[in-house]
Formats: sequence, C-alpha cells, structure tokens
Amino acid sequence: MEASNNKKLKKSVKVRLQKEALSAQKEANKGRQGGVSAALRGCPTAPRKMRLVADMIRGQRVNVALNMLKFDAKYASDILEKVLLSAIANWQLKNEEVNIEEADLYVKQIFVDSGRMLKRLRTAPQGRAHRIRKRSHHVTISIDDRNVKVENIKEMEKN
Repeated sequence: MEASNNKKLKKSVKVRLQKEALSAQKEANKGRQGGVSAALRGCPTAPRKMRLVADMIRGQRVNVALNMLKFDAKYASDILEKVLLSAIANWQLKNEEVNIEEADLYVKQIFVDSGRMLKRLRTAPQGRAHRIRKRSHHVTISIDDRNVKVENIKEMEKN
C-alpha cells in the first residue's frame, strides 16, 4: 500500500478523491451545518449610511431584523432586507432537513466595507472645480442557528 501511496496520481484521480472526501464530509455533518453568509458587492451608496442600518440589526433574531428593516424609512434598509433574505435562502439550501420555523436564526455577523470610489468634478465659481466622491460599499451578512451550538457542545461532551 505504501508503494501505491508514493506514486504520483493523475490530476483527474486527485480531483475525484477530493470530491468524494468533500461529499463524505457533508454527509457526516448533515443536519448540523454552521452559519452561512450572503454578500452584496458594489452597492452605490455611502458605506456610512449603510453602517447606521447594519448596526441596528447586528445580533438580532432574523424575524425581528426583517421587521425592523421592512418598516424603516431609510433607503439602505431596503437593500439590507434583500441581502438578509438571500442569507436565509442560503441557510435553507444548506440545511434542507431542518425546519426553518424551529431554527433560532440570528444575525451572527454583519459588516460593511467601502468599495470603489468614483471621482467626479463639479463646476465652481471663478473657474474652479470641486471634487465629488461617489462612494460605494460591500455588505456581508452571516446568519447562524443558536440551537446548533448547544447540540454540538453536547455531542462533544459525550465523546
């Protein structure tokens, strides 16, 4: 066996073995997946305005956060609501066998990074010009189930 392990494997065989190992790992962790995330990149509003709304929902339960975003009057809350719904959909895809009503989902992590900045010129009096910076940002939301952590800790204590 050691001689066969020392031989170089073809790339296609390595890829197949990696896929099999990944599927075996997914099967072993079925029903107790960790947190998932969703991201929006290059949104054309100032990151400072988005951070005001992001700070409002950080650490909240998902259903409470959705209600806060739905009834908030800021433009950033509409965008953040869509990203949060996308994160929920990603969680459902990853945890098909878990009922979403039973899961205690919460916003684990949310951060807003600044994106690219478009620089424009605005005419000013006496032949001068003012620089206008049109900012953009990237938003990343990570959600997780509070119940899963308790189950994993209990399983670790048993082993």
